[in-house]
Amino acid sequence: MAHDQLRMDRVADAPRWNPVDNLAPDGWKPWLRLGRYDRPIGSWLLMWPCWWSAALAAQASGRLEQLPAHLALFYVGAFVMRGAGTTWNDILDRNIDARVERTKLRPLASGQIGVKAALAFAIVQSLIGLLVLLQFNAFSIALGCLSLVPVAVYPLMKRFFALPQAVFGLCFAWGALMGWAAVFGALAAAPVLMYWGAYCWCIGYDTVYGHQDQRDDAIIGVQSTSRTFGRWSRAIIAGLYGAAVLLIGLALWSAGASWPGYLGLAAFAAHLAQQVVRLDPGDPPLCLRLFRSNRDAGALLFLGLLADAAMRG
Repeated sequence: MAHDQLRMDRVADAPRWNPVDNLAPDGWKPWLRLGRYDRPIGSWLLMWPCWWSAALAAQASGRLEQLPAHLALFYVGAFVMRGAGTTWNDILDRNIDARVERTKLRPLASGQIGVKAALAFAIVQSLIGLLVLLQFNAFSIALGCLSLVPVAVYPLMKRFFALPQAVFGLCFAWGALMGWAAVFGALAAAPVLMYWGAYCWCIGYDTVYGHQDQRDDAIIGVQSTSRTFGRWSRAIIAGLYGAAVLLIGLALWSAGASWPGYLGLAAFAAHLAQQVVRLDPGDPPLCLRLFRSNRDAGALLFLGLLADAAMRG
C-alpha cells in the first residue's frame, strides 16, 4: 500500500529513484517536490554557466585560491534559487498544471500545498539565495539582483508569447556573467560571449524538454518554442547548439584559454551533436532523457575549463 501511494504521489517526470520520494519524511515531500529537489536537473543546468564562468575567470586571472569557495557558493545558490523560481512558477501556473498530464500531481496543482504557504516557501528560499549572494563583491550583488527581473516575468510569457524560452534563457544563462564578476568585480567580452552562448544552449535544451507537452499545450493554448518551431525543431535546435559552441569558443579565445579548455568545448559540442542526431520530437521519454543529459554536457565543458585554470594557476 505504501509503495502504491508513493507511485501515486510521485510527479511524472521525477527520476524513479530520488532521495525525496524514497528517503524524505512524508511531511517534507510536497515542499521538496515544489522546489524540484526530487528533480535536480534544473539546478545543475542553472549551476553550470556559473561554474564555467568561475573557472574561466580563474584561468584568466591566474588565481585559483577563490575558486573552491565560489564553486560551493554557486552550487548552493543554484539549488535554492531554482527552488524559489519553480515555486513562483507553480504559483502562477497552478491552474495550467492541473490540466497537463505530466504536471497534474505537482503540489500546488493537486492541492497538497496552498498558495500562501507556497509563497512563504519561495521567500525563505530566496532569502537563503540572498545570503549566498552577499558573500560576493558589490558589483556581483547588483548583477545578481538584476536577474530577478526575467525570473519574475518568465512564467507569464507562455500565455501570450510564442517564444517563451527566449526569456527562460535570460534567466538560466545568467550565471555565465556571475562567475566572472565574482573574480573581477566587472564584466568583459569573455563573460558576455559566454552568456550568449549559454543562452542559446538553454533555449535549445528547453525546446527538447518542451516536446513532452506539445499535445497538452496545444489543447490549453500554452505557447512554447517546441510548438512554434514545429517540423523545423530539429534544425533550429541544431542551429542553437552550434551557436552556443561558437560563442563559448569565442569567450575562451577572448579570455586566453589554452588546449584543455578547447578540449572541454569539443567534448561539449560532440555531446550536443549526438542529442540532435537522436532527437525524435514524437518520443516524449526520449526527449526527457536527452534533456537530462545536458547535465553531462555541462560537466564536460566545466572539466576542460577547470583543467585549463589548474594548468595556469
